[in-house]
Amino acid sequence: MKPQILISAVTAGSGKTLFTMGLLRALKNRGMKVQPYKCGPDFIDSQYLSIAADKESINLDAWMSSSTHTQHIYNRYGEQADACITEGAAALFDGYRRMQGSSAEIASILNLPVILLVNARMAGYSVAPLLYGYKHFYSGVHIAGVIFNQVSSPAHYAHLREACSDTGLDCLGYLPVMEGFKLSPKHNAISLANRRIIDEQANLIASQIEKSIDINRMLNRCNRNFPCQYTLPYYSDTEDDMHTFPMHKIKIAIARDPAFNFTYQENISRLRKIGEITHFSPLYGYDLPEADLIYIPGGYPELFARQLHRRRKMLESLKEYAEAGGKIFAECGGMVFLGRTLKSKENGTAYPMSNILPIDFTMPSVPKLISGYRKMYYKDTEFKGYEFHYSSILQDDTSDACHIASITNQKGSENVATLYRYKNVIASYTHWYWGEKDILKLWL
Repeated sequence: MKPQILISAVTAGSGKTLFTMGLLRALKNRGMKVQPYKCGPDFIDSQYLSIAADKESINLDAWMSSSTHTQHIYNRYGEQADACITEGAAALFDGYRRMQGSSAEIASILNLPVILLVNARMAGYSVAPLLYGYKHFYSGVHIAGVIFNQVSSPAHYAHLREACSDTGLDCLGYLPVMEGFKLSPKHNAISLANRRIIDEQANLIASQIEKSIDINRMLNRCNRNFPCQYTLPYYSDTEDDMHTFPMHKIKIAIARDPAFNFTYQENISRLRKIGEITHFSPLYGYDLPEADLIYIPGGYPELFARQLHRRRKMLESLKEYAEAGGKIFAECGGMVFLGRTLKSKENGTAYPMSNILPIDFTMPSVPKLISGYRKMYYKDTEFKGYEFHYSSILQDDTSDACHIASITNQKGSENVATLYRYKNVIASYTHWYWGEKDILKLWL
């Protein structure tokens, strides 16, 4: 038995991430080992949770992975924890298609009790029918309690508490209006300075949570059997077998710095099964490590275009590695780094990049997010992932031979992007999830 909580909300933008950060830090300050999880494909929120818990956050996504795999990784990462805390995505029942892919689906798969966060800034007793609807809408989810955010006064909280009581839900406390608490925009990189700010915010919110929320009652109400049902022993019958993996450990170099840090932890765990991992920094480093495979994940290279351009030795080494037939796997910002040029502003300087792919990238004058689930078939294997970026292609001079697979939306009905290959370099705008796939099949 251990506390297991999924924190969701009645609407997006209710303050889930800030509250989850504060709860993680409060439990950590009590001496508890906490394992954070994040519903959906989000990288940024997951990093916030990792900072607050001082523990790598794990993404749980009901579209990119099977239910069995989701249970498997939840159990594996939570085994040594005293409490497992999951932040939902959007509102509780919001999925890519009705409830499919929603936080409610994750809660159902893992049998997690839900703590519902309600933004009460402009609300009073009228939240009662809203809460009643959430309680009775879907029997596969158990709402263990309610917490109100943006509460303006004791009188305001009294009205909210009465509304909660009249719907038969347990009110566990509130967070007052806290001016000045705002996370960095999604198009800003998590730099060292930002990490310090996030760390300070986690401590301040944790202090407030200890004052106005009954943490002990929350933990008691959310105490559940562990591991979650269906997955004993810890095995996923959906994962690829390992026969295509090399007999010896290969050398894998992964780019990691403020410009390139969008990774799924389970992807890295999968790579550890096949190789010895080293990290390098395209932003600060000069030398490319010796490697059989280089992985350049996404991030925000457009924020560091000038600095990346100045790493001439790194750029030249990467180009030489690619021309010699070295394996490179690049996603989103990683693909941008492999391109010919990058403009951090639409009318700004075109900074030369690695020039492995003859593609010019730019940032539009008004940043526009392009996002959505993606899938592709390549080498008889289906890969799923998520596209998330503000940059766009200014000019693409790649040949048809470089376009090795079409990438579709989650319905499979529309070609929305391309998987590129040049020699042994494979790249796309999509962040792929291969926690239950053999990534080396791409080069067979």
